[in-house]
Amino acid sequence: MRTPLEDLRMPVQAKLAAAWASFMALYIYVDYFHLYKPGAIDEIRTGTVHEFHLGPTFITMGLTLIAVPSLMIMLSVTLPARVNRIVNLVVATLYIPVSAFNATGETLTYAYFYGLSIGLEVLLLAFILRSAWTWPRRTA
Repeated sequence: MRTPLEDLRMPVQAKLAAAWASFMALYIYVDYFHLYKPGAIDEIRTGTVHEFHLGPTFITMGLTLIAVPSLMIMLSVTLPARVNRIVNLVVATLYIPVSAFNATGETLTYAYFYGLSIGLEVLLLAFILRSAWTWPRRTA
Protein backbone atom coordinates (compact mmCIF):
# COMPACT_ATOMS: atom_id res chain seq x y z
CA MET A 1 0.00 0.00 0.00
CA ARG A 2 1.29 3.45 -0.89
CA THR A 3 1.54 6.22 1.64
CA PRO A 4 0.09 9.62 0.72
CA LEU A 5 2.44 12.22 -0.69
CA GLU A 6 3.56 14.90 1.69
CA ASP A 7 2.03 18.26 0.84
CA LEU A 8 4.15 20.94 2.50
CA ARG A 9 2.86 24.46 2.85
CA MET A 10 4.55 26.61 0.19
CA PRO A 11 5.73 30.01 1.46
CA VAL A 12 3.78 32.91 -0.04
CA GLN A 13 7.03 34.46 -1.25
CA ALA A 14 7.81 31.36 -3.33
CA LYS A 15 4.29 31.32 -4.80
CA LEU A 16 4.59 34.97 -5.77
CA ALA A 17 8.04 34.56 -7.31
CA ALA A 18 6.87 31.52 -9.31
CA ALA A 19 3.78 33.39 -10.53
CA TRP A 20 5.85 36.41 -11.61
CA ALA A 21 8.32 34.12 -13.40
CA SER A 22 5.43 32.44 -15.22
CA PHE A 23 3.96 35.84 -16.06
CA MET A 24 7.31 37.00 -17.46
CA ALA A 25 7.74 33.92 -19.64
CA LEU A 26 4.24 34.34 -21.04
CA TYR A 27 4.64 38.10 -21.45
CA ILE A 28 7.88 37.73 -23.40
CA TYR A 29 6.65 34.88 -25.58
CA VAL A 30 3.47 36.75 -26.53
CA ASP A 31 5.67 39.57 -27.83
CA TYR A 32 7.90 37.05 -29.58
CA PHE A 33 5.02 35.18 -31.26
CA HIS A 34 3.58 38.52 -32.35
CA LEU A 35 6.57 38.74 -34.72
CA TYR A 36 5.18 35.75 -36.65
CA LYS A 37 2.11 37.76 -37.58
CA PRO A 38 2.23 38.64 -41.29
CA GLY A 39 3.48 42.21 -41.70
CA ALA A 40 4.80 42.59 -38.14
CA ILE A 41 8.46 42.71 -39.19
CA ASP A 42 7.63 45.08 -42.06
CA GLU A 43 5.84 47.36 -39.61
CA ILE A 44 8.90 47.37 -37.34
CA ARG A 45 11.13 48.16 -40.33
CA THR A 46 9.03 51.25 -41.04
CA GLY A 47 9.72 52.41 -37.49
CA THR A 48 6.30 51.80 -35.94
CA VAL A 49 4.52 49.28 -33.74
CA HIS A 50 0.76 49.64 -33.25
CA GLU A 51 1.01 53.23 -34.52
CA PHE A 52 3.72 54.04 -31.95
CA HIS A 53 6.96 55.50 -33.28
CA LEU A 54 9.97 53.30 -32.49
CA GLY A 55 12.34 55.64 -30.75
CA PRO A 56 14.04 56.11 -27.39
CA THR A 57 10.74 56.71 -25.57
CA PHE A 58 9.11 53.55 -26.95
CA ILE A 59 12.17 51.41 -26.22
CA THR A 60 12.45 52.81 -22.68
CA MET A 61 8.75 52.15 -22.02
CA GLY A 62 9.15 48.62 -23.39
CA LEU A 63 12.11 47.99 -21.10
CA THR A 64 10.17 49.36 -18.13
CA LEU A 65 7.19 47.11 -18.88
CA ILE A 66 9.50 44.09 -18.87
CA ALA A 67 11.76 45.23 -16.01
CA VAL A 68 9.03 45.68 -13.42
CA PRO A 69 7.69 42.09 -13.46
CA SER A 70 11.27 40.81 -13.80
CA LEU A 71 12.21 42.63 -10.62
CA MET A 72 9.05 41.37 -8.92
CA ILE A 73 10.48 37.85 -9.07
CA MET A 74 13.41 38.93 -6.91
CA LEU A 75 11.45 41.38 -4.76
CA SER A 76 8.85 38.72 -3.94
CA VAL A 77 11.47 36.65 -2.15
CA THR A 78 13.50 39.45 -0.56
CA LEU A 79 11.11 42.16 0.66
CA PRO A 80 9.73 42.04 4.20
CA ALA A 81 6.22 40.51 4.31
CA ARG A 82 4.23 43.72 4.87
CA VAL A 83 5.99 45.66 2.09
CA ASN A 84 6.01 42.58 -0.14
CA ARG A 85 2.23 42.22 0.17
CA ILE A 86 1.58 45.88 -0.69
CA VAL A 87 4.03 45.95 -3.62
CA ASN A 88 2.55 42.77 -5.11
CA LEU A 89 -1.01 44.08 -4.76
CA VAL A 90 -0.14 47.39 -6.40
CA VAL A 91 2.00 46.04 -9.26
CA ALA A 92 -0.37 43.17 -10.14
CA THR A 93 -3.32 45.58 -10.15
CA LEU A 94 -1.46 47.98 -12.46
CA TYR A 95 -0.50 45.18 -14.86
CA ILE A 96 -4.08 44.04 -15.53
CA PRO A 97 -4.82 47.04 -17.81
CA VAL A 98 -1.30 46.79 -19.26
CA SER A 99 -2.03 43.21 -20.31
CA ALA A 100 -5.41 44.17 -21.76
CA PHE A 101 -3.82 47.05 -23.71
CA ASN A 102 -1.83 44.52 -25.76
CA ALA A 103 -4.98 43.71 -27.75
CA THR A 104 -5.70 47.29 -28.83
CA GLY A 105 -5.63 47.78 -32.55
CA GLU A 106 -5.63 44.05 -33.31
CA THR A 107 -7.93 42.44 -35.84
CA LEU A 108 -10.43 39.70 -35.09
CA THR A 109 -8.17 37.32 -37.02
CA TYR A 110 -5.91 37.13 -33.98
CA ALA A 111 -8.65 37.34 -31.35
CA TYR A 112 -7.96 33.78 -30.12
CA PHE A 113 -4.24 34.47 -29.72
CA TYR A 114 -4.72 37.71 -27.82
CA GLY A 115 -7.74 36.43 -25.90
CA LEU A 116 -5.79 33.39 -24.69
CA SER A 117 -2.62 35.32 -23.90
CA ILE A 118 -4.40 38.13 -22.06
CA GLY A 119 -6.63 35.63 -20.28
CA LEU A 120 -3.62 33.65 -19.04
CA GLU A 121 -1.77 36.81 -17.99
CA VAL A 122 -4.81 38.07 -16.07
CA LEU A 123 -5.25 34.66 -14.40
CA LEU A 124 -1.64 34.78 -13.22
CA LEU A 125 -2.12 38.35 -11.98
CA ALA A 126 -5.32 37.28 -10.19
CA PHE A 127 -3.36 34.47 -8.52
CA ILE A 128 -0.75 37.02 -7.43
CA LEU A 129 -3.46 39.32 -6.06
CA ARG A 130 -5.17 36.48 -4.20
CA SER A 131 -1.90 35.17 -2.77
CA ALA A 132 -0.83 38.61 -1.57
CA TRP A 133 -4.32 39.52 -0.28
CA THR A 134 -4.70 36.28 1.70
CA TRP A 135 -1.14 36.35 3.07
CA PRO A 136 -1.36 34.45 6.40
CA ARG A 137 -1.04 36.47 9.59
CA ARG A 138 1.39 35.48 12.31
CA THR A 139 -0.32 33.77 15.21
CA ALA A 140 0.06 35.46 18.61
